[in-house]
Amino acid sequence: MSSAPRRWRPGPGLLVTAAFIGPGTLTTASLAGAQHGLQLWWALIASLIATLVLQDMALRVGLGLRSGLSEAVRQSPVPALLKTGLLALIVVAVGIGNAAYQSGNLLGAQLGFSGLLPGSSTQTLLALSALASVLLWSGSYRLIQTALVVLVAIMGALFLYAAVRLLPGLTTLTTAPAAHPDTLLAPAAGDTPTGAIVSVMALIGTTVVPYNLFLHAQTVQVSWSETDSRALRQARWDSVFAIALGGAITFAIMVTATAAFFGRAESPNAATLATQLQPLLGPWAQWVFSIGLFAAGLTSAITAPLAAAWAVCGACGWSTELTSLPFRGVWLAVLTAGTGVAVLQTTPVQAIVLAQVANATLLPAIAGILLWLCNQPSLLGEFRNTTLANCLGGLVIAFVTLLAGYRLIQIALS
Repeated sequence: MSSAPRRWRPGPGLLVTAAFIGPGTLTTASLAGAQHGLQLWWALIASLIATLVLQDMALRVGLGLRSGLSEAVRQSPVPALLKTGLLALIVVAVGIGNAAYQSGNLLGAQLGFSGLLPGSSTQTLLALSALASVLLWSGSYRLIQTALVVLVAIMGALFLYAAVRLLPGLTTLTTAPAAHPDTLLAPAAGDTPTGAIVSVMALIGTTVVPYNLFLHAQTVQVSWSETDSRALRQARWDSVFAIALGGAITFAIMVTATAAFFGRAESPNAATLATQLQPLLGPWAQWVFSIGLFAAGLTSAITAPLAAAWAVCGACGWSTELTSLPFRGVWLAVLTAGTGVAVLQTTPVQAIVLAQVANATLLPAIAGILLWLCNQPSLLGEFRNTTLANCLGGLVIAFVTLLAGYRLIQIALS
């Protein structure tokens, strides 16, 4: 007798949403909307398709092999020197990289909180760091997942509410040329093709996030203990829903920035976005965007150390159990480093540059490994790639390789 169908409940895909909708995405999407209106919608769609293809391969590796991506690399029959290089790249890109970026997550959450309740920024940062520590130290995946799902729901509801309120009014940009000489489909005043390219690459770069692949491959094993076609089908629907929700939130942020800043000389930032939207949303604008920014920062501040711990422990051959000492040591180091940088208000330039180089290199490498693993019948069986999946995977690898090359050139010239 077959077991009863599993009732749908929020799955690990929402952790992916929580991870890539952070202060960086909010800033990037706001700049895209302010400078280009909604004309870069196609870049968001392209990045979501690439994310969906990569996350689908990652979840199938997690379900089929019952291991994380780092462990899959360790077990793969590649030359020892290449394997060592890939594992070191994972440690640098995901471990050190997440530590370098963690301060931005905490500062985003602190900025959102300060819009609700004024107080000492240092005390707020320490309190937020302590909250993330308590959740992670609990060792309860269900508790962590529930907290993140609630935060994602709040964040999504607020930003989507703002977009629904504002989107109809954006038609005035095309019907009132005297007041708004630019249209949604034309570049902002003074914009250049180079500026548009930078915005496109930034928008894609904040959506296609390497550490989400490690996060997803690990968490599907917790949500689905069975390895069969039904589990795969449920995991895929969960992934599609979560990535679509993340894309909708990103588009909603672009809509709000378009309404507030498009065609104006003023540049957007999190502190002024709510103020500019008060005439359109009323007195609730401050609450909507302060709570949304707080949720975006806190979700990323939790998922970044979590993903780093799974990736680094797997790469080093340590236990990936949530309650193990090495696992706790890694996420605590990431969280502590980010908190220290945020409190001291310093910028670890060298660490950030190193992380950017490592992440740009890691993404096409991991994408290639995923494609290879998903074409091994002896490893994945019914979870292996179809011809269509291989075609899409090949296109995505070419896509992320071009993105990586562009980012590396940017870093070299900066």
